[in-house]
Amino acid sequence: MTVMTSSARRPLLNRRLAEFGTTIFAEMSALALSTGSINLGQGFPDTDGPEEIREAAVRALRDGRGNQYPPGPGVPELRTAITAHQERRYGLTFDPDTEVLVTAGATEAIAAALLALLEPGDEVIALEPYYDSYAACIAMAGGTRVPVTLRPHEGAFRLDLDELRDAVTDNTRLLLINTPHNPTGTVLTREELTAIAELAVERDLLVVTDEVYEHLVFDEAEHIPLATLPGMRGRTVTIGSAGKSFSFTGWKVGWVTAAPDLVAAVRSAKQFLTYVASGPFQYAVAEALALPDTYFEAFRADMRAKRDLLGAGLAEAGFEVFRPAGTYFITTDIRPLGESDGFAFCRALPERAGVVAIPNAVFYDHREAGAPFVRFAFCKQTPVLEEAVKRLKTLAG
Repeated sequence: MTVMTSSARRPLLNRRLAEFGTTIFAEMSALALSTGSINLGQGFPDTDGPEEIREAAVRALRDGRGNQYPPGPGVPELRTAITAHQERRYGLTFDPDTEVLVTAGATEAIAAALLALLEPGDEVIALEPYYDSYAACIAMAGGTRVPVTLRPHEGAFRLDLDELRDAVTDNTRLLLINTPHNPTGTVLTREELTAIAELAVERDLLVVTDEVYEHLVFDEAEHIPLATLPGMRGRTVTIGSAGKSFSFTGWKVGWVTAAPDLVAAVRSAKQFLTYVASGPFQYAVAEALALPDTYFEAFRADMRAKRDLLGAGLAEAGFEVFRPAGTYFITTDIRPLGESDGFAFCRALPERAGVVAIPNAVFYDHREAGAPFVRFAFCKQTPVLEEAVKRLKTLAG
């Protein structure tokens, strides 16, 4: 029964959020718990990150650093570490005092950026399928989402640049880009990013780019920050995250880097969301960002091996597997198994095989385009993945 207020006689939930309901991650994680299944749905590691970084957080707690409200933009040590990381890896220089903002994870960074930069009626082009918070944040800001769909082609999901150009109208305010891309594992190429940059400059568009998987690119793929391309430094809001790079997702430490006017705008919205968060963890993440390249190389190699383990098992179980060039997710097509409805398949999978996955259709406006695709996370311990593979192979009979 729909609950109505006695005065306004309308549903309690803001109509902008009414379409979203409970996230699929909550539903599938609860299903994993109730059935004792292996949870390859929600993208969180089942082991902690580097011990020295965990100890850095303990040290900060004991030393009283961050136990009270940290500075609104983030602690100076972390803001300086973020700028040093960006310069060392990508040659991007930012002022830690005016061009960096620490947030409660990348999710808040996305919300604050969209709330700050959009007004009702503004159109936002997002690459579909997209992380579910994108749609909710665009809605909360009063914007209109315009999906441009990544489509399967030669074993990967590809962006149609002509479709992207055609989606831009006089009402387009912002491009929302995600690379490496969740859930498809696509890493946009220099050619694709150059075309996006040229379009943004030509049509005078802002760009919010979610690059939280920057350290998880495999094989020949290369992560290229959009802000490094001509004309993009002053119009791009880049979002990063410690959770994905250091396997401490519960710490909720994210950040924004951008030109001063853009950071000031995002900070204006962010201050009325969490205000500040994750005080002691900010000091630990500052140390994490200074880890040597050997850490990032080993992290990437470990995830690549896990990708290959799960990918091979899924193929043997009968799935069509889209080998990801980045992130820690594998998208599969269930049609070779005689299935076509990802929702029904994922809801039945725990009982059939003792494994939980996520139907990609939740990441689409065009649900039919995502209907046969299912996402698995491989950021788990190797024995867990081996057991999952063993269980999934029962689907092949």
